[in-house]
Amino acid sequence: MEPNLSAGATNAAAAPLETDAVVIGAGPVGLFQVFELGLLEIKAHVVDALPYPGGQPAELYPDKPIYDIPAIPVCTGQELVNNLLKQIEPFGATFHLGQEVTAVEQQDDGRFFVATSRGTRFVTRTLFIAAGVGAFQPRTLKLHGLDAFEGRQLFYRVKSADEFAGQEIVIVGGGDAALDWATAFAAQGANRAKSVTLIHRRDGFQAAAASIARMRECCEHHEMRFMVGQPTGFESSGDRLTAVQITDPHAVTHTVPLDVLLVFFGLSPKLGPIADWGLDIERKQLVVDTEKFSTSVPGIFAVGDINTYPGKKKLILSGFHEATLAAFGATPFIFPDKKVMLQYTTTSTKLHKVLGVASPVLD
Repeated sequence: MEPNLSAGATNAAAAPLETDAVVIGAGPVGLFQVFELGLLEIKAHVVDALPYPGGQPAELYPDKPIYDIPAIPVCTGQELVNNLLKQIEPFGATFHLGQEVTAVEQQDDGRFFVATSRGTRFVTRTLFIAAGVGAFQPRTLKLHGLDAFEGRQLFYRVKSADEFAGQEIVIVGGGDAALDWATAFAAQGANRAKSVTLIHRRDGFQAAAASIARMRECCEHHEMRFMVGQPTGFESSGDRLTAVQITDPHAVTHTVPLDVLLVFFGLSPKLGPIADWGLDIERKQLVVDTEKFSTSVPGIFAVGDINTYPGKKKLILSGFHEATLAAFGATPFIFPDKKVMLQYTTTSTKLHKVLGVASPVLD
């Protein structure tokens, strides 16, 4: 069973969706929160501002190696996300993507009313905030009128190099994403771009050494070119963006023709509406206990990079631990008359049933 994806905005006149758990954030920790809740037979709805699950690994480093996931010597960010999605398949979580939670209000019966930017509404017994460092928004290129081309010729995210085969591409940025996509477009063989120009404000980069080396090699082989400078204007014809103007360190402006402008200035995390939900906040992070990772409001939990406590380490591994204790911490709100016992996936026939796997035959 694959995760369900909501089909868009919910009719505001319809009754809110009633559920036991809403998870805000579909990054690795949010996905593992779904898993730990599922083991306790708690089904979750997941909300994320990005249009796809995966959070920071899927957005910032899908192809970069991760070495500190237990029992997995190495995997890419996207491979980690794919494996987590596969792991939660038995639990039938419903995903509401491309929307931000805008309101959280506690009701008289103790449950929480939750509303999103696209009109989806919930009444939930528990809420898990796994929003990383906030809702990610791309840092935009500030040129008056340029935003009119966004989504047609101006892009801040790319999913596949094949999208722009045969086109003149200008990339602005100096991080891993800018360099990696530049070399990917330059080395696509039959599907490669017509031309690739990388623009950065200086001849120095905040990227992995291997990425910088690949970019230098592509330039040496005339597969792409690199220019030092900053975008200061653009040219258009009708409704088409035709060129970007680059001013170099000597104040000379160059006109660079293009079909596509890709801007990789990174993502800006914004705490956003979370700041208005009445939760204790310290340096833009949610204060939690270390017993069950509850916030200052009982029934609302915070896991992953969004929380803070003495000794906090911003690691995916730490977030997995936090999600486990948060799931158990939520059980009194969902099963108030039931004592929930710790069980092991190795031996528990009940968990085997929940996971949809056969119990081993023991001699």
